[in-house]
Amino acid sequence: MHWLQLLLGTGASLLFLALVFIPMEKVFPARKEQKILRPHWILDLCYFLGQYLLWNGLILWILSYAEQWLTGIVPATFRSMVSKQPVWVQALEVVVFSDLIIYWGHRLQHKVDFLWRFHKVHHSAQHLDWLAAHREHPLDSIYTVGLINLPALIMGFNLAPLTAVIAFRGIWAIYIHSNVRLPLGPLKVLVGSPELHHWHHDIERDAGNYANISPLMDKLFGTYTCPPKEPEQYGIKEDFPQHYVGQMLRPLLPLQTRKKKKGIVVNKENHQFPSPINQASQSPPRF
Repeated sequence: MHWLQLLLGTGASLLFLALVFIPMEKVFPARKEQKILRPHWILDLCYFLGQYLLWNGLILWILSYAEQWLTGIVPATFRSMVSKQPVWVQALEVVVFSDLIIYWGHRLQHKVDFLWRFHKVHHSAQHLDWLAAHREHPLDSIYTVGLINLPALIMGFNLAPLTAVIAFRGIWAIYIHSNVRLPLGPLKVLVGSPELHHWHHDIERDAGNYANISPLMDKLFGTYTCPPKEPEQYGIKEDFPQHYVGQMLRPLLPLQTRKKKKGIVVNKENHQFPSPINQASQSPPRF
């Protein structure tokens, strides 16, 4: 019965998101030539199914386990005081604290090779839409979801009345990946949007726009960017598998792996050097 409910819930979620975002992507497309069944859509569907049928349950279990010892970090009197604040105050605090933490956590994902090896699964998508938003390695999801929920777990926010905020954050994460372009004008410095997050998915690893709901953190710390067009290319410069199992397993391989492929010796994930055989005729690509 549990699996039947899970399957029905997954199907209902897929149908709901498709009915919401596919019309938006057709009416307000960021890339007009992109089809609904674009390349690698089956791969992203595998990620969607993996999240809903398997990984979300694991992440929730880890969060519930972490909550048991995180609650003791802050005195109970302070947690009680926080939970008794007006709901709108708690909602604002949750968004601000979560955005601050996830901003720096996200920057670390792009700067630290160990974190990048898992996060680049998400950035390997060469086409962005609502379905591509679900392309995440489960270990990367644990890191991200953990950071987003860290303020709530430590400070004692009353999560029951904040379910709308939690649901909004989830839908917003899908929206900013969608193939939609709805310019917000002056509001784009206050509210995140696809036109900002698409530039985060530019093929350059340090393209900027690391903030979550609001780009204020990017403005504050100098990583905000918003050219008046779409990036020429999404994805990553590194060689990476284009199938689900390969993308699940590749980040788990030892960091110091050496292999030869097309005359290139790979010492680290993001650095390649010419092998002695082809050194005279091949220069190292920039990653």
